[in-house]
Amino acid sequence: MNILLTYQSGLSHRKDRYINILPTGLCYLHACLQEAGFNSLLANFSAWAPSRIIHELLLFEPHIIGISQWTHNRHHSIELARLCRSTLPNSIIIMGGGHATFCYADILTDNSPVDIVIRGEAESTLLELVDALSSKSMWQNIPGLAFRFNGELVVTPPRKNIDNLDRLPLPARYLDISVGLDLELQSEFIVTTRGCPSTCFFCSSPDFWGKKVRFRSPSAIVEEILFIRQKYGLIYFSIRDDTFTADRKRVLEFCSLLLEKNTHILWNCQSRVTAIDEELVIQMKRAGCECIQLGVESGSPRILRQLGKNILPHQIEKACSQIREIGINLSIYLISDIPGETSNDILKTVALVRHIHPDDGYVSPLAYYPGTQLYKEAVASNSITAEIFSDSSHAALYVVSAKGRSSQRYIKELTRNQQEKSTNFKQQKSRLGYCYATHVIAGEWYRQRGEFDKAELEFREITSRQPQNPWGWFLLGDLYSERGNTRKGKEYYVKVLEIVPEHGPSKAAVSLA
Repeated sequence: MNILLTYQSGLSHRKDRYINILPTGLCYLHACLQEAGFNSLLANFSAWAPSRIIHELLLFEPHIIGISQWTHNRHHSIELARLCRSTLPNSIIIMGGGHATFCYADILTDNSPVDIVIRGEAESTLLELVDALSSKSMWQNIPGLAFRFNGELVVTPPRKNIDNLDRLPLPARYLDISVGLDLELQSEFIVTTRGCPSTCFFCSSPDFWGKKVRFRSPSAIVEEILFIRQKYGLIYFSIRDDTFTADRKRVLEFCSLLLEKNTHILWNCQSRVTAIDEELVIQMKRAGCECIQLGVESGSPRILRQLGKNILPHQIEKACSQIREIGINLSIYLISDIPGETSNDILKTVALVRHIHPDDGYVSPLAYYPGTQLYKEAVASNSITAEIFSDSSHAALYVVSAKGRSSQRYIKELTRNQQEKSTNFKQQKSRLGYCYATHVIAGEWYRQRGEFDKAELEFREITSRQPQNPWGWFLLGDLYSERGNTRKGKEYYVKVLEIVPEHGPSKAAVSLA
C-alpha cells in the first residue's frame, strides 16, 4: 500500500528556499510509517503547477493521501485534495494538522474531497488507521478521527497523547524518501517538546497538545543532532519548541552532552522571559547557542494582560539584559495592531525595544487562529462568526482588518536599533573564558563591518584551541573567499570537509573554486 504525505503552502509567489520546508509533524508521521513497514513518500507540492502534481500522483499511485492543513494554507490544502480526488478517485484522502484539528466540520462538508480528518497528535492514530485500511478491517471506532457516515458527521473520542516522545523515530532517517524537499534545510529544524507551559490568548498550542508539556530526553536530542551532522553535514540547528527552556535541568544536561560529545554546533531556540536565568544562558552559550528568540509582544503591561502573556516589562528587561550581557544574539517577537491599543501603549513598546537592544525581531499583526482563546471569545461576543475561516479567502485573518500604525512603527524601530548595535566582546570573554560561540559572533560582527583582520583573529582562535571544530575553518574559508583569495578559501573549506564530510556549503565552495 502506497501512502503519500504531502503539504502545499499557500504562499506560491515566494521564491525563498524556506518554502521547501514541511511541517515537522508530517516528517514524524513519515518516519513512523516507514518504521512500521509501510511504503510512504513525503512530498512538498508548494509552488508546483497542477500538471506537475498530477504527474507525481500518477507516478507514485498512492492508495492513501495525507494532507497537512494549517490556517495559512487551509484553502490551498482543500484545492490540493480536490486535485488528488480527480486524479485518483479511488484513493482515501486524510487531512490533519493544526487547522484541521479544530475546523474538521468546515472540511467534512457535503461533497468534500476529504474522507477523514485526524484530530490532534496523529502518529498513533495514523498508524492504527493505515493498518486497518490496509487489512480492510473496521476503522470507524479509532480514537482521534472525524468523518461523515450516512450523511452525518461522526467524531470519535480524542486520542491519548504519547507520553514518551523518545519512542518516536527520528524523521531525518527517512527524509530522503521524498520529493520537493530541501533535505539540509529541513533537517536544520528540530523539535524537542510538545506543548507549552504558557496559555497566551493568541496561541492554540494548549488546545492542540494538551495542558501537559512533554519532553524528549537530552540524549535523544543529541543523538538526532549527531545523526543529522553525519548524514547531511549540518553544523547549525534551530530548535523550534514553543519554550525550549521550560525544563531547566533538561537544558543543562543537553548542554553538557553537546560539550561532552564535541558536537561543535551552533544553534538557536525560542524561550520565555520567565524561563531563563544567568547560569542557564551561560551554559547554553558554551554549548553553542548563538541566538535566543523571546516572545516579548509588547512593552505595555495593559496589552500584555490583554494578550494573556502573564509577564511584565521589568521581567522582559531582565531576561534580555542577561542574554545581551552573556553575548548571545537576542531576537524578539512583537505583536502589532491590537484592538484598543493606544499611542501610549505603542510608545511603551518603542521605549522597551530601545532599552533591550534586540539584534533582530519580527512584527506580526494580531490574528485569529482556531483553538485560541482570542478566537473563542470573539465568537462568543459576536465580534466574528464561527465560520470566519471558511468564509474568508485571506490567508491570515487579522483582528484589525487593516494594518495600523503600530506595525510600521515597530519595524522602523527594530531596523534603527540594529544599525546602532554595539557589543563588548572583551567583557564576555573575561566572564566565560574560551567559548567558540563568542569568537564566531565576534568574528562575524567584525566581518560585517569590514574589519577583516579582527575577524580573522577571532576565527583563528577557534582553529587554534579546537582544531576539530569546523566553525573556525569554515568562517576562515568564507572570509578569504569574500576577500578574493579563493585558493586560500578552498584550503580552509577542505579542512571543514575533513571534519564534516557532508557539509553542504563547503562542498559547494570547493567544487566552484
